[in-house]
Amino acid sequence: MRRFAGISLALTLAACAPQSARLPSSPVGAGPAIGVVVEPVSEGPTASVGTFRYAGGFVMTSADTSRLHGLSDLEVMADGRIVAISDDGDLVKGRIVLGAEGRLTGVSQMTLAPLTDPGGKPLGGDKTTSDAEGLAILPNGDMMVSFERQHRIWLYPARGGPPRAVSSPNSAFPDNDGMEALALDLATGSGAYLVGREDTRETWTCRLSAGCRPGIQPGDASMGKLVAARALPGGRWAFLLRDFSVTSGATIRILITDRAGKTLDLHTITRPATVDNFEGISALPRADGSVRFYLISDDNFSPAQRTLLLAFDWTPGGTSRP
Repeated sequence: MRRFAGISLALTLAACAPQSARLPSSPVGAGPAIGVVVEPVSEGPTASVGTFRYAGGFVMTSADTSRLHGLSDLEVMADGRIVAISDDGDLVKGRIVLGAEGRLTGVSQMTLAPLTDPGGKPLGGDKTTSDAEGLAILPNGDMMVSFERQHRIWLYPARGGPPRAVSSPNSAFPDNDGMEALALDLATGSGAYLVGREDTRETWTCRLSAGCRPGIQPGDASMGKLVAARALPGGRWAFLLRDFSVTSGATIRILITDRAGKTLDLHTITRPATVDNFEGISALPRADGSVRFYLISDDNFSPAQRTLLLAFDWTPGGTSRP
Protein backbone atom coordinates (compact mmCIF):
# COMPACT_ATOMS: atom_id res chain seq x y z
CA MET A 1 0.00 0.00 0.00
CA ARG A 2 1.16 3.52 -0.78
CA ARG A 3 -1.06 6.42 0.22
CA PHE A 4 -1.23 9.32 -2.20
CA ALA A 5 0.36 12.58 -1.14
CA GLY A 6 -2.37 14.95 -0.08
CA ILE A 7 -4.79 12.16 0.74
CA SER A 8 -5.07 13.41 4.33
CA LEU A 9 -7.06 16.42 3.07
CA ALA A 10 -9.46 14.13 1.23
CA LEU A 11 -9.87 12.01 4.34
CA THR A 12 -10.61 15.10 6.41
CA LEU A 13 -13.28 16.21 3.97
CA ALA A 14 -14.75 12.70 3.84
CA ALA A 15 -14.91 12.60 7.63
CA CYS A 16 -17.27 15.59 7.53
CA ALA A 17 -19.68 13.80 5.19
CA PRO A 18 -22.56 11.63 6.47
CA GLN A 19 -21.22 8.18 7.38
CA SER A 20 -22.82 4.93 6.26
CA ALA A 21 -23.53 2.12 8.70
CA ARG A 22 -20.43 0.22 9.82
CA LEU A 23 -20.04 -3.05 7.94
CA PRO A 24 -18.95 -6.30 9.58
CA SER A 25 -15.22 -6.92 9.58
CA SER A 26 -15.77 -10.56 8.62
CA PRO A 27 -18.04 -11.98 5.90
CA VAL A 28 -21.58 -12.57 7.06
CA GLY A 29 -23.65 -15.61 6.27
CA ALA A 30 -22.32 -19.11 5.70
CA GLY A 31 -18.63 -19.39 4.94
CA PRO A 32 -16.40 -16.77 3.31
CA ALA A 33 -18.76 -16.02 0.38
CA ILE A 34 -19.53 -12.33 -0.14
CA GLY A 35 -21.93 -10.47 -2.37
CA VAL A 36 -20.32 -7.85 -4.60
CA VAL A 37 -22.11 -4.95 -6.30
CA VAL A 38 -20.52 -3.49 -9.43
CA GLU A 39 -21.10 -0.05 -10.94
CA PRO A 40 -19.87 0.26 -14.54
CA VAL A 41 -17.47 3.07 -15.40
CA SER A 42 -16.37 4.50 -18.72
CA GLU A 43 -12.71 5.11 -19.44
CA GLY A 44 -13.22 8.47 -21.14
CA PRO A 45 -10.78 10.06 -23.58
CA THR A 46 -8.17 7.31 -23.23
CA ALA A 47 -10.59 4.51 -24.15
CA SER A 48 -8.88 3.97 -27.48
CA VAL A 49 -5.30 5.24 -27.75
CA GLY A 50 -2.80 3.73 -30.16
CA THR A 51 -2.46 0.01 -29.51
CA PHE A 52 -4.60 0.00 -26.33
CA ARG A 53 -8.38 -0.33 -26.17
CA TYR A 54 -10.57 -0.04 -23.07
CA ALA A 55 -12.52 -3.29 -22.57
CA GLY A 56 -14.85 -2.46 -19.69
CA GLY A 57 -14.65 -1.96 -15.96
CA PHE A 58 -16.46 -1.08 -12.77
CA VAL A 59 -16.33 -0.05 -9.13
CA MET A 60 -16.68 -2.94 -6.64
CA THR A 61 -18.38 -2.70 -3.24
CA SER A 62 -19.81 -5.22 -0.77
CA ALA A 63 -22.46 -4.94 1.92
CA ASP A 64 -21.28 -8.21 3.46
CA THR A 65 -17.88 -7.11 4.75
CA SER A 66 -15.80 -4.01 5.42
CA ARG A 67 -12.67 -5.83 4.21
CA LEU A 68 -13.16 -5.65 0.43
CA HIS A 69 -10.62 -2.84 0.27
CA GLY A 70 -6.90 -2.29 -0.16
CA LEU A 71 -6.59 -4.76 -3.06
CA SER A 72 -2.96 -4.65 -4.15
CA ASP A 73 -2.44 -7.30 -6.83
CA LEU A 74 -4.41 -9.84 -8.84
CA GLU A 75 -4.24 -12.75 -11.25
CA VAL A 76 -6.97 -13.59 -13.75
CA MET A 77 -6.75 -17.07 -15.22
CA ALA A 78 -7.74 -18.14 -18.73
CA ASP A 79 -10.82 -19.92 -17.37
CA GLY A 80 -12.10 -16.72 -15.73
CA ARG A 81 -10.98 -17.33 -12.16
CA ILE A 82 -9.72 -14.27 -10.34
CA VAL A 83 -7.44 -14.15 -7.28
CA ALA A 84 -6.50 -10.95 -5.44
CA ILE A 85 -4.72 -10.02 -2.22
CA SER A 86 -5.13 -7.06 0.11
CA ASP A 87 -3.04 -4.82 2.35
CA ASP A 88 -4.77 -6.38 5.35
CA GLY A 89 -3.64 -9.89 4.47
CA ASP A 90 -6.88 -11.09 2.86
CA LEU A 91 -7.27 -13.45 -0.09
CA VAL A 92 -10.14 -12.69 -2.49
CA LYS A 93 -11.29 -15.22 -5.08
CA GLY A 94 -14.07 -15.37 -7.64
CA ARG A 95 -14.80 -15.33 -11.35
CA ILE A 96 -14.94 -12.50 -13.84
CA VAL A 97 -18.04 -12.02 -15.97
CA LEU A 98 -17.68 -11.02 -19.62
CA GLY A 99 -20.44 -9.54 -21.73
CA ALA A 100 -20.81 -8.71 -25.38
CA GLU A 101 -17.59 -8.82 -27.40
CA GLY A 102 -15.72 -10.07 -24.33
CA ARG A 103 -16.01 -6.82 -22.38
CA LEU A 104 -15.59 -6.98 -18.61
CA THR A 105 -19.00 -6.50 -16.97
CA GLY A 106 -18.89 -8.05 -13.49
CA VAL A 107 -17.69 -10.67 -11.02
CA SER A 108 -19.36 -13.68 -9.43
CA GLN A 109 -18.80 -16.42 -6.81
CA MET A 110 -16.67 -14.08 -4.70
CA THR A 111 -15.09 -15.24 -1.44
CA LEU A 112 -12.88 -13.47 1.09
CA ALA A 113 -10.71 -15.16 3.70
CA PRO A 114 -7.51 -14.27 5.56
CA LEU A 115 -4.08 -15.45 4.49
CA THR A 116 -2.38 -17.49 7.20
CA ASP A 117 1.07 -17.50 8.75
CA PRO A 118 3.34 -20.58 8.97
CA GLY A 119 1.65 -21.51 12.25
CA GLY A 120 -1.77 -21.60 10.58
CA LYS A 121 -3.02 -18.41 12.25
CA PRO A 122 -4.86 -15.79 10.17
CA LEU A 123 -2.98 -12.64 9.24
CA GLY A 124 -4.67 -9.31 9.83
CA GLY A 125 -4.91 -6.74 12.54
CA ASP A 126 -1.16 -6.10 12.60
CA LYS A 127 -0.07 -4.06 9.59
CA THR A 128 3.58 -4.98 10.06
CA THR A 129 2.89 -8.62 9.23
CA SER A 130 -0.14 -8.55 6.90
CA ASP A 131 0.74 -5.94 4.23
CA ALA A 132 0.53 -8.19 1.16
CA GLU A 133 1.57 -6.43 -2.07
CA GLY A 134 2.66 -8.81 -4.85
CA LEU A 135 1.03 -12.00 -6.15
CA ALA A 136 2.26 -14.72 -8.50
CA ILE A 137 0.65 -18.12 -9.15
CA LEU A 138 2.84 -20.97 -10.35
CA PRO A 139 1.68 -23.44 -13.04
CA ASN A 140 1.04 -26.10 -10.36
CA GLY A 141 -1.25 -23.72 -8.46
CA ASP A 142 1.20 -22.77 -5.69
CA MET A 143 0.82 -19.09 -4.81
CA MET A 144 3.59 -16.66 -3.90
CA VAL A 145 2.88 -13.45 -1.98
CA SER A 146 5.32 -10.63 -1.25
CA PHE A 147 4.89 -8.51 1.87
CA GLU A 148 6.02 -5.03 2.91
CA ARG A 149 7.10 -3.81 6.35
CA GLN A 150 8.21 -7.29 7.37
CA HIS A 151 9.76 -7.82 3.95
CA ARG A 152 9.44 -11.41 2.79
CA ILE A 153 7.97 -13.71 0.12
CA TRP A 154 5.88 -16.67 1.21
CA LEU A 155 4.79 -19.60 -0.93
CA TYR A 156 1.34 -21.05 -0.21
CA PRO A 157 1.04 -24.67 -1.47
CA ALA A 158 -1.89 -25.36 -3.78
CA ARG A 159 -2.66 -28.54 -1.83
CA GLY A 160 -3.06 -26.53 1.37
CA GLY A 161 -0.93 -26.30 4.46
CA PRO A 162 1.23 -23.55 5.93
CA PRO A 163 3.27 -21.15 3.79
CA ARG A 164 7.06 -21.22 3.64
CA ALA A 165 9.58 -18.51 2.93
CA VAL A 166 11.24 -18.47 -0.50
CA SER A 167 14.11 -16.48 -1.97
CA SER A 168 13.87 -12.70 -1.84
CA PRO A 169 16.39 -9.94 -2.65
CA ASN A 170 18.99 -9.14 -0.02
CA SER A 171 18.18 -5.44 0.06
CA ALA A 172 17.39 -2.87 2.75
CA PHE A 173 13.85 -2.01 1.70
CA PRO A 174 12.12 1.06 3.15
CA ASP A 175 9.17 0.36 5.43
CA ASN A 176 6.51 1.16 2.83
CA ASP A 177 8.45 0.93 -0.46
CA GLY A 178 9.28 -2.73 -0.59
CA MET A 179 8.67 -5.70 -2.91
CA GLU A 180 5.61 -4.25 -4.58
CA ALA A 181 5.98 -6.21 -7.84
CA LEU A 182 6.07 -10.00 -8.08
CA ALA A 183 5.73 -11.97 -11.32
CA LEU A 184 6.61 -15.35 -12.76
CA ASP A 185 9.57 -15.38 -15.15
CA LEU A 186 9.17 -18.79 -16.74
CA ALA A 187 11.21 -17.72 -19.78
CA THR A 188 14.23 -17.75 -17.47
CA GLY A 189 13.39 -21.24 -16.20
CA SER A 190 11.11 -23.27 -13.98
CA GLY A 191 10.70 -21.67 -10.57
CA ALA A 192 12.04 -18.28 -11.69
CA TYR A 193 10.30 -15.03 -10.80
CA LEU A 194 10.82 -11.28 -10.94
CA VAL A 195 10.73 -9.11 -7.82
CA GLY A 196 10.39 -5.33 -8.19
CA ARG A 197 11.12 -2.57 -5.68
CA GLU A 198 8.59 0.27 -5.57
CA ASP A 199 10.64 3.41 -5.00
CA THR A 200 13.70 2.77 -7.18
CA ARG A 201 12.09 0.50 -9.84
CA GLU A 202 14.93 -1.99 -9.35
CA THR A 203 14.13 -5.59 -10.19
CA TRP A 204 15.69 -8.94 -9.35
CA THR A 205 15.41 -12.37 -10.94
CA CYS A 206 14.95 -14.99 -8.23
CA ARG A 207 14.57 -18.76 -8.19
CA LEU A 208 12.81 -21.03 -5.75
CA SER A 209 15.86 -23.27 -5.68
CA ALA A 210 18.47 -20.50 -5.47
CA GLY A 211 18.90 -16.83 -4.64
CA CYS A 212 18.31 -13.57 -6.51
CA ARG A 213 20.36 -11.55 -8.97
CA PRO A 214 19.86 -7.94 -10.17
CA GLY A 215 17.58 -7.42 -13.15
CA ILE A 216 16.44 -4.51 -15.30
CA GLN A 217 15.18 -1.09 -14.17
CA PRO A 218 12.11 -0.23 -16.28
CA GLY A 219 11.27 3.34 -17.22
CA ASP A 220 12.72 6.38 -15.53
CA ALA A 221 11.95 8.46 -12.47
CA SER A 222 9.49 10.65 -14.41
CA MET A 223 7.23 7.62 -14.93
CA GLY A 224 6.63 7.10 -11.22
CA LYS A 225 7.03 4.10 -8.96
CA LEU A 226 6.92 0.40 -9.85
CA VAL A 227 3.83 -1.30 -8.40
CA ALA A 228 3.31 -4.48 -10.48
CA ALA A 229 4.70 -6.53 -13.35
CA ARG A 230 3.78 -9.42 -15.63
CA ALA A 231 5.72 -11.42 -18.22
CA LEU A 232 4.37 -11.33 -21.79
CA PRO A 233 4.90 -13.58 -24.82
CA GLY A 234 8.00 -12.98 -26.89
CA GLY A 235 10.22 -12.17 -23.91
CA ARG A 236 8.45 -8.86 -23.24
CA TRP A 237 7.40 -7.40 -19.90
CA ALA A 238 4.48 -5.29 -18.75
CA PHE A 239 5.18 -2.96 -15.83
CA LEU A 240 2.58 -0.95 -13.94
CA LEU A 241 3.93 2.42 -12.83
CA ARG A 242 2.17 4.96 -10.62
CA ASP A 243 2.71 8.65 -9.97
CA PHE A 244 0.74 11.28 -8.06
CA SER A 245 0.67 15.06 -7.81
CA VAL A 246 -1.69 17.40 -6.00
CA THR A 247 -2.48 19.26 -9.23
CA SER A 248 -3.08 16.34 -11.62
CA GLY A 249 -3.91 13.51 -9.21
CA ALA A 250 -2.98 9.93 -10.05
CA THR A 251 -1.18 9.00 -13.25
CA ILE A 252 -0.93 5.31 -14.14
CA ARG A 253 1.28 3.89 -16.89
CA ILE A 254 1.31 0.45 -18.50
CA LEU A 255 4.86 0.20 -19.78
CA ILE A 256 5.79 -2.56 -22.24
CA THR A 257 9.50 -3.39 -22.54
CA ASP A 258 11.75 -6.04 -23.99
CA ARG A 259 13.79 -8.27 -21.68
CA ALA A 260 16.57 -5.68 -21.57
CA GLY A 261 14.18 -2.98 -20.36
CA LYS A 262 13.88 -1.06 -23.64
CA THR A 263 10.51 0.66 -24.00
CA LEU A 264 8.31 -0.89 -26.70
CA ASP A 265 4.95 0.68 -25.90
CA LEU A 266 3.30 2.86 -23.27
CA HIS A 267 -0.27 3.61 -22.19
CA THR A 268 -0.94 6.49 -19.81
CA ILE A 269 -4.13 6.80 -17.71
CA THR A 270 -4.74 10.13 -16.01
CA ARG A 271 -7.54 12.64 -15.45
CA PRO A 272 -10.12 13.09 -16.86
CA ALA A 273 -10.02 9.33 -17.52
CA THR A 274 -11.19 6.88 -14.87
CA VAL A 275 -8.15 6.52 -12.60
CA ASP A 276 -7.31 5.69 -8.99
CA ASN A 277 -4.49 4.08 -7.01
CA PHE A 278 -3.96 1.11 -9.35
CA GLU A 279 -1.50 -1.40 -7.84
CA GLY A 280 -2.20 -4.72 -9.54
CA ILE A 281 -2.04 -5.96 -13.12
CA SER A 282 -2.81 -9.31 -14.76
CA ALA A 283 -1.99 -10.23 -18.35
CA LEU A 284 -3.77 -12.84 -20.47
CA PRO A 285 -2.34 -13.58 -23.95
CA ARG A 286 -5.04 -14.23 -26.55
CA ALA A 287 -5.17 -16.32 -29.69
CA ASP A 288 -5.09 -13.31 -32.02
CA GLY A 289 -1.78 -12.11 -30.55
CA SER A 290 -3.29 -9.41 -28.35
CA VAL A 291 -3.06 -9.30 -24.55
CA ARG A 292 -5.91 -8.61 -22.14
CA PHE A 293 -4.76 -6.58 -19.13
CA TYR A 294 -6.78 -6.38 -15.92
CA LEU A 295 -5.98 -3.54 -13.49
CA ILE A 296 -7.12 -3.35 -9.86
CA SER A 297 -6.94 -0.34 -7.55
CA ASP A 298 -6.04 -0.12 -3.87
CA ASP A 299 -8.47 2.34 -2.27
CA ASN A 300 -6.39 2.56 0.95
CA PHE A 301 -9.61 1.86 2.91
CA SER A 302 -10.48 5.50 2.16
CA PRO A 303 -14.00 6.77 1.36
CA ALA A 304 -12.29 9.26 -0.97
CA GLN A 305 -11.04 6.45 -3.24
CA ARG A 306 -12.56 3.48 -5.06
CA THR A 307 -11.91 -0.21 -5.70
CA LEU A 308 -11.81 -0.37 -9.49
CA LEU A 309 -11.35 -3.32 -11.82
CA LEU A 310 -10.65 -2.28 -15.42
CA ALA A 311 -9.74 -4.19 -18.58
CA PHE A 312 -7.60 -3.08 -21.51
CA ASP A 313 -6.72 -4.93 -24.71
CA TRP A 314 -3.24 -4.38 -26.12
CA THR A 315 -2.37 -5.25 -29.73
CA PRO A 316 1.39 -5.17 -30.30
CA GLY A 317 2.05 -2.59 -32.97
CA GLY A 318 5.80 -2.81 -33.24
CA THR A 319 6.13 0.95 -32.83
CA SER A 320 7.89 2.43 -29.81
CA ARG A 321 5.93 5.11 -27.98
CA PRO A 322 8.33 6.41 -25.25
